[in-house]
Amino acid sequence: MTDARTLAPQLPAPKLVIDGQPVDPVEGGTLPVVNPATGQKICDVPSANGADVDKAVKAARRAFESGPWSKMNPSERGKLIRKLSELLWERREEFALVESMNNGKTFREAIRGDVGPGAGTLAYFSDWANKITGEVLPVDGPFLTYCLKEPVGVVAAIVPWNYPTCLLCWKLGPALAAGCTVVVKPSELTPLTALKLGTLALEAGFPPGVLNVVTGYGDPTGEALARHPDVDKISFTGSGRTARRLLQASAGSNLKKLTLELGGKSPQIILPDADFDTATEACFWGIFGNKGEICNAGSRVLVHEKAYDAFVGRLVERAQKMKVGDPLDPETEMGSQISARQLDTILSYIESGRKQGAKLLTGGERDTQGVKAKGYFVKPTIFGDVKPEMKIAQEEIFGPVLSCLRFRDEAHALEIANSTTYGLAASIWTRDVAKAHAMARKVKSGVVWINCFNEFDNAAPFGGYKESGWGRDLSHHALEGYLQYKAVWTKLPEGV
Repeated sequence: MTDARTLAPQLPAPKLVIDGQPVDPVEGGTLPVVNPATGQKICDVPSANGADVDKAVKAARRAFESGPWSKMNPSERGKLIRKLSELLWERREEFALVESMNNGKTFREAIRGDVGPGAGTLAYFSDWANKITGEVLPVDGPFLTYCLKEPVGVVAAIVPWNYPTCLLCWKLGPALAAGCTVVVKPSELTPLTALKLGTLALEAGFPPGVLNVVTGYGDPTGEALARHPDVDKISFTGSGRTARRLLQASAGSNLKKLTLELGGKSPQIILPDADFDTATEACFWGIFGNKGEICNAGSRVLVHEKAYDAFVGRLVERAQKMKVGDPLDPETEMGSQISARQLDTILSYIESGRKQGAKLLTGGERDTQGVKAKGYFVKPTIFGDVKPEMKIAQEEIFGPVLSCLRFRDEAHALEIANSTTYGLAASIWTRDVAKAHAMARKVKSGVVWINCFNEFDNAAPFGGYKESGWGRDLSHHALEGYLQYKAVWTKLPEGV
């Protein structure tokens, strides 16, 4: 892999992307974009207001209702999505460098876990554009009745800051394949790759208005999208708090359809017969990968009391050897947190763990050594003797903080695993596959991994139970969220 320190960042033009053109915001406002590893400003990008959002939505509506997108054959739409995928893959290092600087993740993670998978998702859905079929319904006659699947319309894709490119592609792929048009609102913390992808779509040949990008703060930009009466659907990944605001905004306008992929407090259940070597690495990267800023992070490790001391000792030893530092250094394993605010949030949870009686085994403080002094770095943190009711075992921290809990038997493990309001993902580690499958049926989560963790494929759905969200991303199941059904009845002559 290229040494990222030798690359020059290709920053996007400081313009919104609306109706096929880079444009300035109506009022000319800007927001600063900061490199969290250094605390220094990278650039300014536009801060869109309600008027800018209205322009973008109207452009998307025209492209959907009467523009070339609505008249285009599905196979042609698929070719354009494929072209966008290819261009993104060709420029993966360019995108990854910008992503690393903007987010604080390592350059390696930006390619392997963000930009690369994003290109793969677009490629996967490019093959679905001409495979969306209706069906003939066997109703009582005399009728010929069939069901059409039609695109829902204009989609607002609201994307978080932890995987800016990948999660944007999770939304663009099925939305565009279904025939929808899209207005993208990236996080104000990480808007750069969304702007780059918007201009890349124009280079790929997308018609004006099909893919628009408006950057800005949650209020007014995000609020304006949520309340706009001409937006038919919101696809959102982020916090439960923001999701509730989107629900309220939707209820006050046109009862938009929503897909919500929210938080998690994913348990990794370690039975005493587990392969400790493999499970240790999986549990380690499950929380410290992407500096813990992962919705399905394995932030709770549940270990059988017979194996607890040995297994947790392995994790602590591994964490103490982890190299935290410059995200562009190929030797770095963990970069900086996204912002000063998120850093403070993580440190407050660490303090909560201490006060509630959890045993701090390693880390637990800001890392200011050397080049990290001006960035937002946290030392990899592991708490032992955590009780299920503790705040650090119940709430999503979204940082490199691991809670280790003991359990007596499988029933006790399941009780702890299901004790939070979340239900996004879980893993079970044991050589007894029958036992693992029996436990998997009782875990209340949308994804269960057995003897692995954080495995993804575009053909497998991803989403959660309980307060981890509504609907699914990835796979053909994601397409359903961007389609609506129309039943067509034809009265036939008697006797036909």
